[in-house]
Amino acid sequence: MPTIDEELDRKSHLYSLIMPVMNQFLPNLQNGKGMYFLFVKSESKTPSGLPARPVLTSYYKSRHFARARAYTSPTETILCNDTHQSMYSQLLCGLVLRHEVLRVGAVFASGFIRAIKFFENNWTSLCKDVRNGTVDHRIVTDPVDDTSSSPSWRGIIPRVWSNCKYIDVIVTGAMSQYIPAIDHYGGGSLPLVCSMYASSECYFGLNLNPLCNPDEVLYTLVPTMAYFEFLPVDRFVEKIKLVDLVDVKLGQEYELVVTTYAGLYRYRVGDVLRVGGFKNKAPQFTFVCRKNVVLSIDSDKTDEVELQTAVTRAAVQHLAPLGASLVELGLSVRFG
Repeated sequence: MPTIDEELDRKSHLYSLIMPVMNQFLPNLQNGKGMYFLFVKSESKTPSGLPARPVLTSYYKSRHFARARAYTSPTETILCNDTHQSMYSQLLCGLVLRHEVLRVGAVFASGFIRAIKFFENNWTSLCKDVRNGTVDHRIVTDPVDDTSSSPSWRGIIPRVWSNCKYIDVIVTGAMSQYIPAIDHYGGGSLPLVCSMYASSECYFGLNLNPLCNPDEVLYTLVPTMAYFEFLPVDRFVEKIKLVDLVDVKLGQEYELVVTTYAGLYRYRVGDVLRVGGFKNKAPQFTFVCRKNVVLSIDSDKTDEVELQTAVTRAAVQHLAPLGASLVELGLSVRFG
Protein backbone atom coordinates (compact mmCIF):
# COMPACT_ATOMS: atom_id res chain seq x y z
CA MET A 1 0.00 0.00 0.00
CA PRO A 2 1.39 3.45 -0.84
CA THR A 3 2.16 5.67 2.11
CA ILE A 4 3.78 9.02 2.82
CA ASP A 5 5.46 10.52 5.86
CA GLU A 6 2.39 12.65 6.54
CA GLU A 7 0.39 9.46 7.11
CA LEU A 8 2.55 8.64 10.13
CA ASP A 9 1.49 11.98 11.63
CA ARG A 10 -2.17 10.98 11.31
CA LYS A 11 -1.57 7.52 12.73
CA SER A 12 0.35 8.97 15.66
CA HIS A 13 -2.53 11.37 16.28
CA LEU A 14 -4.99 8.47 16.43
CA TYR A 15 -2.73 6.57 18.85
CA SER A 16 -2.51 9.71 21.02
CA LEU A 17 -6.30 9.78 21.36
CA ILE A 18 -6.48 6.30 22.89
CA MET A 19 -5.13 7.22 26.31
CA PRO A 20 -7.46 10.21 26.88
CA VAL A 21 -10.40 7.93 26.04
CA MET A 22 -9.16 5.19 28.37
CA ASN A 23 -8.50 7.67 31.19
CA GLN A 24 -12.18 8.55 31.26
CA PHE A 25 -12.87 4.99 32.42
CA LEU A 26 -9.61 4.05 34.16
CA PRO A 27 -7.91 7.22 35.49
CA ASN A 28 -4.18 7.79 35.97
CA LEU A 29 -2.97 5.33 33.33
CA GLN A 30 -0.23 7.82 32.52
CA ASN A 31 1.39 6.99 35.85
CA GLY A 32 2.41 3.52 34.69
CA LYS A 33 3.57 1.60 31.64
CA GLY A 34 2.09 -0.74 29.08
CA MET A 35 3.57 -4.17 28.40
CA TYR A 36 2.82 -4.63 24.70
CA PHE A 37 4.30 -7.36 22.55
CA LEU A 38 5.30 -5.61 19.32
CA PHE A 39 7.38 -7.04 16.48
CA VAL A 40 8.88 -6.02 13.16
CA LYS A 41 8.90 -8.11 10.00
CA SER A 42 11.32 -8.36 7.12
CA GLU A 43 11.43 -5.59 4.56
CA SER A 44 12.71 -5.15 1.03
CA LYS A 45 13.08 -2.48 -1.64
CA THR A 46 11.25 -1.90 -4.88
CA PRO A 47 13.25 -1.77 -8.14
CA SER A 48 13.24 2.03 -7.83
CA GLY A 49 14.68 1.90 -4.32
CA LEU A 50 11.58 2.62 -2.23
CA PRO A 51 11.30 0.68 1.05
CA ALA A 52 8.58 -1.99 1.09
CA ARG A 53 7.57 -3.22 4.53
CA PRO A 54 4.50 -3.91 6.70
CA VAL A 55 2.71 -0.82 7.98
CA LEU A 56 3.46 -1.57 11.64
CA THR A 57 7.16 -2.15 10.92
CA SER A 58 7.22 1.25 9.26
CA TYR A 59 5.60 2.86 12.30
CA TYR A 60 7.88 1.14 14.84
CA LYS A 61 10.94 2.41 12.94
CA SER A 62 9.66 5.97 12.72
CA ARG A 63 10.47 8.99 14.86
CA HIS A 64 6.82 9.05 15.94
CA PHE A 65 7.07 5.72 17.74
CA ALA A 66 10.42 6.66 19.28
CA ARG A 67 8.63 9.43 21.19
CA ALA A 68 6.14 7.01 22.72
CA ARG A 69 8.03 5.80 25.75
CA ALA A 70 5.14 4.48 27.80
CA TYR A 71 6.13 0.86 27.09
CA THR A 72 8.16 -1.57 29.16
CA SER A 73 9.97 -2.78 26.03
CA PRO A 74 12.94 -0.69 24.85
CA THR A 75 12.79 0.13 21.16
CA GLU A 76 15.79 -2.13 20.52
CA THR A 77 13.86 -5.20 21.70
CA ILE A 78 10.96 -4.39 19.39
CA LEU A 79 13.21 -3.79 16.37
CA CYS A 80 15.06 -7.08 16.84
CA ASN A 81 14.55 -9.22 13.73
CA ASP A 82 14.87 -12.49 15.64
CA THR A 83 11.36 -13.19 16.95
CA HIS A 84 12.57 -15.52 19.72
CA GLN A 85 15.09 -13.02 21.08
CA SER A 86 12.61 -10.17 20.75
CA MET A 87 9.89 -12.09 22.61
CA TYR A 88 12.22 -13.16 25.40
CA SER A 89 13.66 -9.66 25.83
CA GLN A 90 10.24 -7.99 25.88
CA LEU A 91 8.94 -10.47 28.46
CA LEU A 92 12.06 -10.03 30.58
CA CYS A 93 11.64 -6.25 30.59
CA GLY A 94 7.96 -6.61 31.41
CA LEU A 95 8.76 -8.86 34.36
CA VAL A 96 11.46 -6.56 35.73
CA LEU A 97 9.03 -3.61 35.53
CA ARG A 98 5.99 -5.67 36.52
CA HIS A 99 4.92 -3.31 39.34
CA GLU A 100 4.73 -0.41 36.87
CA VAL A 101 2.57 -2.28 34.34
CA LEU A 102 -1.00 -0.96 34.21
CA ARG A 103 -2.03 -2.54 30.90
CA VAL A 104 -0.89 -5.42 28.73
CA GLY A 105 -1.60 -6.30 25.14
CA ALA A 106 -0.60 -6.82 21.53
CA VAL A 107 -1.94 -5.78 18.15
CA PHE A 108 -3.81 -9.05 17.65
CA ALA A 109 -5.22 -11.49 20.17
CA SER A 110 -3.30 -14.31 18.47
CA GLY A 111 -0.01 -12.51 19.10
CA PHE A 112 -0.87 -12.00 22.75
CA ILE A 113 -1.68 -15.69 23.18
CA ARG A 114 1.66 -16.63 21.58
CA ALA A 115 3.46 -14.36 24.03
CA ILE A 116 1.81 -15.95 27.08
CA LYS A 117 2.49 -19.43 25.68
CA PHE A 118 6.13 -18.40 25.25
CA PHE A 119 6.14 -17.27 28.88
CA GLU A 120 4.68 -20.63 29.88
CA ASN A 121 7.46 -22.49 28.05
CA ASN A 122 10.32 -20.27 29.25
CA TRP A 123 9.30 -19.08 32.70
CA THR A 124 12.13 -20.82 34.55
CA SER A 125 14.83 -19.07 32.48
CA LEU A 126 13.02 -15.73 32.73
CA CYS A 127 12.64 -15.98 36.50
CA LYS A 128 16.31 -16.93 36.85
CA ASP A 129 17.36 -13.89 34.80
CA VAL A 130 15.12 -11.57 36.85
CA ARG A 131 16.53 -12.99 40.09
CA ASN A 132 20.20 -12.82 39.02
CA GLY A 133 20.07 -9.70 36.87
CA THR A 134 21.29 -11.63 33.82
CA VAL A 135 20.17 -12.44 30.27
CA ASP A 136 19.98 -16.09 29.26
CA HIS A 137 22.89 -17.06 26.99
CA ARG A 138 20.51 -18.62 24.45
CA ILE A 139 19.14 -15.21 23.59
CA VAL A 140 22.45 -14.65 21.84
CA THR A 141 23.44 -18.15 20.78
CA ASP A 142 20.65 -20.73 20.73
CA PRO A 143 16.98 -19.79 20.10
CA VAL A 144 15.46 -23.01 21.48
CA ASP A 145 12.60 -23.05 24.03
CA ASP A 146 12.73 -25.16 27.16
CA THR A 147 9.66 -27.21 28.01
CA SER A 148 9.12 -26.31 31.66
CA SER A 149 5.58 -25.47 32.65
CA SER A 150 3.69 -24.21 35.67
CA PRO A 151 0.99 -26.33 37.36
CA SER A 152 -1.67 -23.72 36.59
CA TRP A 153 -1.61 -20.70 34.29
CA ARG A 154 -5.15 -19.54 34.91
CA GLY A 155 -5.07 -15.92 36.04
CA ILE A 156 -1.33 -15.65 35.42
CA ILE A 157 -1.58 -12.05 34.21
CA PRO A 158 -3.08 -10.47 37.37
CA ARG A 159 -0.94 -12.79 39.52
CA VAL A 160 2.33 -11.57 37.98
CA TRP A 161 1.30 -8.06 36.90
CA SER A 162 -0.84 -7.28 39.93
CA ASN A 163 -1.49 -3.63 38.99
CA CYS A 164 -2.72 -4.43 35.47
CA LYS A 165 -6.14 -2.92 34.76
CA TYR A 166 -7.00 -4.31 31.33
CA ILE A 167 -5.85 -6.37 28.35
CA ASP A 168 -5.61 -4.36 25.12
CA VAL A 169 -6.14 -6.70 22.15
CA ILE A 170 -8.37 -6.91 19.09
CA VAL A 171 -10.97 -9.61 19.77
CA THR A 172 -13.63 -8.58 17.26
CA GLY A 173 -14.27 -10.43 13.99
CA ALA A 174 -12.19 -13.57 13.51
CA MET A 175 -10.16 -12.77 16.63
CA SER A 176 -13.16 -13.49 18.88
CA GLN A 177 -12.09 -17.16 18.90
CA TYR A 178 -9.31 -16.21 21.34
CA ILE A 179 -11.58 -14.68 23.99
CA PRO A 180 -11.84 -17.86 26.14
CA ALA A 181 -8.05 -18.32 26.13
CA ILE A 182 -7.36 -14.69 27.04
CA ASP A 183 -10.01 -14.80 29.78
CA HIS A 184 -8.28 -17.92 31.10
CA TYR A 185 -4.95 -16.14 31.42
CA GLY A 186 -6.65 -13.01 32.74
CA GLY A 187 -8.54 -14.98 35.36
CA GLY A 188 -11.84 -13.54 34.13
CA SER A 189 -11.18 -10.35 36.10
CA LEU A 190 -9.52 -8.12 33.47
CA PRO A 191 -11.63 -6.40 30.78
CA LEU A 192 -10.69 -7.01 27.15
CA VAL A 193 -10.32 -3.68 25.36
CA CYS A 194 -10.55 -3.23 21.58
CA SER A 195 -9.21 0.31 21.43
CA MET A 196 -8.96 1.05 17.70
CA TYR A 197 -9.91 0.00 14.18
CA ALA A 198 -7.26 0.12 11.48
CA SER A 199 -5.78 -1.65 8.48
CA SER A 200 -2.73 -1.49 6.23
CA GLU A 201 -4.56 0.85 3.87
CA CYS A 202 -5.61 3.37 6.49
CA TYR A 203 -6.29 3.89 10.20
CA PHE A 204 -10.01 4.39 10.71
CA GLY A 205 -11.22 5.16 14.22
CA LEU A 206 -11.60 4.48 17.93
CA ASN A 207 -13.78 2.60 20.38
CA LEU A 208 -15.20 5.34 22.62
CA ASN A 209 -16.66 2.83 25.08
CA PRO A 210 -13.58 0.63 25.58
CA LEU A 211 -14.83 -1.34 28.60
CA CYS A 212 -17.83 -2.76 26.76
CA ASN A 213 -18.16 -6.47 26.06
CA PRO A 214 -16.28 -7.62 22.94
CA ASP A 215 -19.54 -8.40 21.11
CA GLU A 216 -20.75 -4.83 21.76
CA VAL A 217 -17.73 -2.98 20.34
CA LEU A 218 -18.57 0.03 18.20
CA TYR A 219 -15.94 2.03 16.33
CA THR A 220 -16.31 5.76 15.69
CA LEU A 221 -14.51 6.77 12.50
CA VAL A 222 -12.29 9.86 12.65
CA PRO A 223 -13.11 11.93 9.51
CA THR A 224 -9.61 13.44 9.24
CA MET A 225 -7.98 10.03 8.72
CA ALA A 226 -9.33 9.66 5.17
CA TYR A 227 -12.42 10.35 3.09
CA PHE A 228 -14.88 7.60 3.94
CA GLU A 229 -17.64 6.32 1.70
CA PHE A 230 -19.90 3.31 2.08
CA LEU A 231 -21.26 0.78 -0.37
CA PRO A 232 -24.59 -0.63 0.85
CA VAL A 233 -24.55 -4.42 1.07
CA ASP A 234 -27.44 -5.60 -1.10
CA ARG A 235 -27.14 -8.91 -2.93
CA PHE A 236 -30.15 -8.19 -5.12
CA VAL A 237 -29.02 -4.85 -6.57
CA GLU A 238 -26.10 -4.75 -9.00
CA LYS A 239 -25.51 -1.00 -9.23
CA ILE A 240 -25.53 0.77 -5.89
CA LYS A 241 -24.45 4.35 -5.25
CA LEU A 242 -21.86 5.14 -2.63
CA VAL A 243 -23.10 6.74 0.59
CA ASP A 244 -21.27 9.46 2.51
CA LEU A 245 -20.48 9.13 6.22
CA VAL A 246 -23.28 11.53 7.17
CA ASP A 247 -25.89 9.54 5.24
CA VAL A 248 -25.48 6.00 6.63
CA LYS A 249 -28.57 4.43 8.22
CA LEU A 250 -28.89 2.67 11.56
CA GLY A 251 -28.83 -1.11 11.22
CA GLN A 252 -27.67 -1.07 7.57
CA GLU A 253 -24.56 -2.97 6.49
CA TYR A 254 -21.97 -1.32 4.26
CA GLU A 255 -18.69 -2.16 2.62
CA LEU A 256 -16.06 0.41 3.59
CA VAL A 257 -14.54 2.52 0.78
CA VAL A 258 -11.67 4.95 1.42
CA THR A 259 -9.84 7.70 -0.41
CA THR A 260 -6.54 8.28 1.40
CA TYR A 261 -4.02 11.10 1.48
CA ALA A 262 -1.38 8.63 0.33
CA GLY A 263 -3.02 8.01 -3.05
CA LEU A 264 -5.73 5.34 -2.80
CA TYR A 265 -8.86 6.51 -4.59
CA ARG A 266 -12.22 4.97 -3.71
CA TYR A 267 -10.47 1.84 -2.56
CA ARG A 268 -12.71 -1.00 -1.41
CA VAL A 269 -11.15 -2.13 1.86
CA GLY A 270 -13.18 -5.34 1.91
CA ASP A 271 -14.59 -4.90 5.42
CA VAL A 272 -18.32 -5.10 6.01
CA LEU A 273 -19.55 -2.80 8.79
CA ARG A 274 -22.95 -2.36 10.39
CA VAL A 275 -24.18 0.95 11.78
CA GLY A 276 -24.82 0.17 15.44
CA GLY A 277 -25.47 3.61 16.88
CA PHE A 278 -24.39 7.25 17.03
CA LYS A 279 -22.13 9.35 19.25
CA ASN A 280 -23.85 12.72 19.07
CA LYS A 281 -24.28 12.75 15.26
CA ALA A 282 -21.24 10.63 14.44
CA PRO A 283 -22.17 7.11 13.27
CA GLN A 284 -20.60 4.17 15.07
CA PHE A 285 -19.89 0.85 13.38
CA THR A 286 -19.56 -2.75 14.42
CA PHE A 287 -17.18 -4.93 12.43
CA VAL A 288 -19.19 -7.70 10.73
CA CYS A 289 -16.76 -9.63 8.53
CA ARG A 290 -14.45 -9.54 5.54
CA LYS A 291 -16.38 -9.36 2.30
CA ASN A 292 -14.36 -12.03 0.50
CA VAL A 293 -15.76 -15.55 0.65
CA VAL A 294 -13.64 -18.01 2.65
CA LEU A 295 -15.38 -21.21 1.54
CA SER A 296 -17.21 -22.09 -1.68
CA ILE A 297 -18.47 -25.60 -2.42
CA ASP A 298 -20.76 -26.31 -5.35
CA SER A 299 -22.06 -22.72 -5.50
CA ASP A 300 -22.87 -22.77 -1.77
CA LYS A 301 -20.87 -19.81 -0.46
CA THR A 302 -19.98 -19.43 3.22
CA ASP A 303 -18.61 -16.17 4.61
CA GLU A 304 -16.25 -15.63 7.53
CA VAL A 305 -18.94 -15.16 10.19
CA GLU A 306 -20.87 -18.27 9.16
CA LEU A 307 -17.71 -20.40 9.06
CA GLN A 308 -16.50 -19.24 12.45
CA THR A 309 -19.93 -19.75 14.03
CA ALA A 310 -20.20 -23.27 12.62
CA VAL A 311 -16.73 -24.34 13.74
CA THR A 312 -17.12 -22.82 17.21
CA ARG A 313 -20.52 -24.46 17.67
CA ALA A 314 -19.12 -27.81 16.57
CA ALA A 315 -16.23 -27.44 19.00
CA VAL A 316 -18.59 -26.78 21.91
CA GLN A 317 -20.87 -29.70 21.05
CA HIS A 318 -18.27 -32.31 20.14
CA LEU A 319 -14.92 -31.34 21.67
CA ALA A 320 -15.95 -29.99 25.06
CA PRO A 321 -17.46 -33.31 26.28
CA LEU A 322 -14.10 -34.92 25.54
CA GLY A 323 -12.16 -32.35 27.52
CA ALA A 324 -10.67 -30.87 24.34
CA SER A 325 -10.92 -27.35 22.95
CA LEU A 326 -10.47 -25.44 19.71
CA VAL A 327 -6.98 -23.95 19.64
CA GLU A 328 -7.16 -21.69 16.62
CA LEU A 329 -9.33 -21.02 13.60
CA GLY A 330 -7.12 -19.52 10.92
CA LEU A 331 -8.85 -16.59 9.22
CA SER A 332 -7.49 -13.41 7.68
CA VAL A 333 -8.23 -10.41 9.88
CA ARG A 334 -7.99 -6.65 10.14
CA PHE A 335 -6.81 -4.55 13.08
CA GLY A 336 -10.45 -4.30 14.15
